[in-house]
Amino acid sequence: MQINTPTVPMIDLSRAQESSSHTSTFARDVAEGLSTKYKTLPSRYFYDGTGSRLFQQIMDLTEYYLTRSELEVLTQNKESMATQFSQGGSFHLIDLGAGDALKTKLLLQELTTQQRSFDYVPVDISKDAMLELSESLQQELPQLKVEAVVGEYFQALEWLQENKDGRKVVLFLGSNIGNFEAAESITFLQSIRSYLHAGDQLLMGVDLRKDPGIILNAYNDEAGITAAFNLNLLHRINRELGADFNVDQFCHHAIYNPQEGVMRSFLVSKQAQDVHISEAGLTVHFDAWEAIHTENSYKYSIPQVEGLGRQCGFAVDTVFYDKQKGFADVLFSVA
Repeated sequence: MQINTPTVPMIDLSRAQESSSHTSTFARDVAEGLSTKYKTLPSRYFYDGTGSRLFQQIMDLTEYYLTRSELEVLTQNKESMATQFSQGGSFHLIDLGAGDALKTKLLLQELTTQQRSFDYVPVDISKDAMLELSESLQQELPQLKVEAVVGEYFQALEWLQENKDGRKVVLFLGSNIGNFEAAESITFLQSIRSYLHAGDQLLMGVDLRKDPGIILNAYNDEAGITAAFNLNLLHRINRELGADFNVDQFCHHAIYNPQEGVMRSFLVSKQAQDVHISEAGLTVHFDAWEAIHTENSYKYSIPQVEGLGRQCGFAVDTVFYDKQKGFADVLFSVA
């Protein structure tokens, strides 16, 4: 007799888009970015199928320390984190940008071992990712209470505020805060704070300032995987927006500014050229060696993190480090 495993509840808050609607938004964002004096492309468009596969390869690179460092932080400190999460009683564990929850599963297993009272709410814009995660959790932690949410971060927090009472512990792992400009990071964290109350907590991953050479190598590996990841964005524009980028005539360039503590990535045109983007109704001229800015990754000091938290209504409870003190997961409480 076959027993059917119960499916994980899933709330889909995403505004279901027809292909044409997605194309229109993509075309608008590309047109806006390439029409400015200093050209830009939004990094969120890195992650099509090919981009996601390339990023998985990046995470396995020797040079790319970030994922390994945070896994070390969580592995070494999961017992303490689980205990601190649970001090206020039962809670909802909200995982913003959950993806495959590789790192979060360390916490889920520890919380389950400690028999803590909680439920898990993974949030991701990708429905496929949430379906895959839900399936894996049914196999690995069948007793875990899970309710996956498909949607943007703040859609999910608003839904939780309206539909789930009780304490919230929010996870924002992976040093994703570093992809925001300074003003954007403040706005983002203030927005998260607006959905939280006394007793709620936020665990945020932060890549710390360190030897500039180590940082630069992480975003400019010898194998060229990071370059391929960045250049794939041009392939995607060609495929989805009917553009004619000659991708071979662009190169990836990464620089680290230790004064600002920011890693910046660019795609640089090797020659003067015109690019036609059919879906955007646009022709873009590039001078020789003109650059497109594609991504920032800010690195923080702990005093900067503490100040950012205070400015956004949080107080630092505990800073959890890796052995090299090059990466931290910072536990904030609502101030």
